[in-house]
Amino acid sequence: MTDRFDVAVLGGGPGGYAAALFAAGAGKTVALVEESGIGGTCLHRGCIPAKELLQSAEVLRTVRGAGAFGVEVGDPTLNLSTSQERKSAVVARLTKGVAGLLDGRSVQVITGRGTLSATNPYQINISDGTQIEGDAIILAPGSQPGELPGVVIDGERVWSSDHVLELTEVPKRVVIIGAGAIGVEFASMLTDFGSSVTLLESADRIIPATDEDVSAALARAFKKRKIAMQTGVTVTSAVRAGEIVTVNYRDDTGEHQVEADRVVVSVGRTPRTTDIGLAAAGVAVDARGYIVVDEAMRTSVSGIYAVGDVVATPQLAHVAFAEAMVAVEAITGVDIHPVVYDRVPWGIYCHPEVAFAGLNEADARARGGDVVVQSQRFIGNARAQILGEADGLVKVVAERGGAVLGVHMVGPWATELIAEGYLAVNFEASLDDLSSLIHAHPTLSEVFGETLLALTGRALHA
Repeated sequence: MTDRFDVAVLGGGPGGYAAALFAAGAGKTVALVEESGIGGTCLHRGCIPAKELLQSAEVLRTVRGAGAFGVEVGDPTLNLSTSQERKSAVVARLTKGVAGLLDGRSVQVITGRGTLSATNPYQINISDGTQIEGDAIILAPGSQPGELPGVVIDGERVWSSDHVLELTEVPKRVVIIGAGAIGVEFASMLTDFGSSVTLLESADRIIPATDEDVSAALARAFKKRKIAMQTGVTVTSAVRAGEIVTVNYRDDTGEHQVEADRVVVSVGRTPRTTDIGLAAAGVAVDARGYIVVDEAMRTSVSGIYAVGDVVATPQLAHVAFAEAMVAVEAITGVDIHPVVYDRVPWGIYCHPEVAFAGLNEADARARGGDVVVQSQRFIGNARAQILGEADGLVKVVAERGGAVLGVHMVGPWATELIAEGYLAVNFEASLDDLSSLIHAHPTLSEVFGETLLALTGRALHA
């Protein structure tokens, strides 16, 4: 006999478990189907384990530089086994926490692989032979690492992001294909661990989705750290010969190659939409394999919704959380709060960190209007000097005499500092109102305040 629920969720990552929790909080009976672990990619193969290893890199870097602060500790060594154990412990605690939340709201968690039924789109078939039905279905099956033609990921010498997170020894030479958010995080981490890193990027600059000034600032910082960067290139193959992999690529000047002990393919993630029964159930996908949804996260089939990495929106855990809430709002019939995607906050946890919210300068100018911009560097900030982390800048994009359109940061703790910029952008706060606010001294946040003052012609320290 098939169990029936008000809401059935396929996938237990951020989008799936958030949908389950929010729906249960709204009084709905909820089932959640997950095959490999509550928390999904973010918790087990993405955000959390990556940031844990990046934290190990930060501690190692800090200890190496302790002598500049008068703290003599000698030359530190990295114990990857201990770091991996700590990573696993953090993931286990967070997984247990999410499972406890689901249990506390009476969400029925079903372990197994789920697919939509070809005869009943509101039925999910479980790999153990059972079925469940939902008055509404929320699809959140997540994504997997993207692949690159000509480069075979073997898990030994050529890695995906999943393999990097299981690192057991530090390779001497690493080539990272792709200098987006994941690529620059791995480049930063492996450089701190002691690898010689080369970044290969098809776009004309690293982190091409960011503001050009932020991209340039990170490139300068990476150059100081001796991270090699080749942009505007097309990788054609990666050929393994014994313990060495030769990466072949071309640019405007011709054909080139670089040798490495490990190659990391970091070309984004692709939606997991080919193996969950979408076609048979009549759920439409676009040419790239993403599920087509409207602003309420509704798919082409009434009563079926999709959230997270399977829709063509920013692949960020916090975006999946927000989309899950929108879907449940639509299901429960209350006013929805659609996600404004060009205003969501982004964080990249390399060294120095990168964060932004809102429009970059190029996009703001392309939309027309009287756009003004201003940047202030961390080098003049007292707290940054005290920390010994003075690389980077804050850039604000705004309407002349009007609202803040975008805030862009590269520098110490940028991923935490962006919260103020996110609020400014989303509340459409005016420059006059914001520039009159006081920032505590000495703090890193003063750089944001100084940038606002500069935009109004009243800079103190510029």
